Amino acid sequence: MKDKPILIIGGGIAGLTSAIGLGQCGFTIDIIEKDPEWSVYGVGIIQQANVIRAVAELGIIDDYLDAGFAFDHVKIYKPDGELAAKVPAQRLAPEYPAQLGIGRPALQKVFADRAIAAGANVRLGVVAEALKDDGAGVTVEFSDGSTGRYDLIIGADGVYSKTREMLFPDAPVPEFAGQSVWRYNFERPEDVDALCAYAGPMGIGLVPLSNELMYMYVTTPEPGNPRYPREGIAGAMRDKLKSAPPRIANLSKEITDDAGVVYKPLEWLFLGGDWHKGRVVLIGDAAHATTPHLGQGAGMAIEDSVVLAEELERADSVTKAFEAFRKRRFERCKYIVDASVEICNGQIGKGPLVDYPKATADMFRVTAEPI
Repeated sequence: MKDKPILIIGGGIAGLTSAIGLGQCGFTIDIIEKDPEWSVYGVGIIQQANVIRAVAELGIIDDYLDAGFAFDHVKIYKPDGELAAKVPAQRLAPEYPAQLGIGRPALQKVFADRAIAAGANVRLGVVAEALKDDGAGVTVEFSDGSTGRYDLIIGADGVYSKTREMLFPDAPVPEFAGQSVWRYNFERPEDVDALCAYAGPMGIGLVPLSNELMYMYVTTPEPGNPRYPREGIAGAMRDKLKSAPPRIANLSKEITDDAGVVYKPLEWLFLGGDWHKGRVVLIGDAAHATTPHLGQGAGMAIEDSVVLAEELERADSVTKAFEAFRKRRFERCKYIVDASVEICNGQIGKGPLVDYPKATADMFRVTAEPI
């Protein structure tokens, strides 16, 4: 199959890491990305031990670690700010750290540079208007009027995936979780040397991104899924933190730049049925979008990329590769989505409050298992 080209729809984390893995296996890869600027949404991201193991398998670990801030444990605080637990994180690639905080622009640059170095051809400002699968290949009609012929298609176009809509028009749509997340960058104090997570009705955390920088995330109940205007959004974030633990409340006084606030309603989706149809497969958020309560959304996408490349390299047919891929990924991804939503529901009163230190330790145990 390596002599036939593959199209990846979406130039984000799932698409780029798929391009890296498949490119290193010798496949010919095209990527299309609808955003002509290839811009990055978000402030920073947490990468757990299983993600670092997956990135090591992709062969790009050094650039990746150099771009972030490594640590080996998580500090969990009670709602009043008292330290409740220091949860060690197992190193799954023993020569590398257990966890990493990394800025989204830095992560995007590492993955984009390495995908291109692996031979991927990237086209920006282009979407797939139609996919015509005749069993022997897929003809794609692009928004710029061109067409292409591919052996298979990978839909890595996120929670609002148009590829998913084309394949499975009756599939579930993303569901609002009842919370939103706010993020903001700060100078990093010396003692924020790991993820510092605060339990309670508002999930709050401080995440180191570099020697100089960290970000704060805040998950808040948002009944009715309101939209906040850009002007004044820094003040709105400060207002959310008036009753936060003292350290967080003091930090909130530095939230003054409207442009620096990243606000996002939390949504989730899980495809309980097939993840492929014919020669087109869905990966990452297109198949299993999660809330960020366990910090594993991007991690599941990166693991998807590793597993899909392995199955495509070893299988003698596209169908067998796609079926094996889903079999290896289904229960693991479902656990992350379900456990994350359970934490969210507890925080907003839709279910019992989850023991967050235990949930974190359970997640470390589950994700330490082979992918």
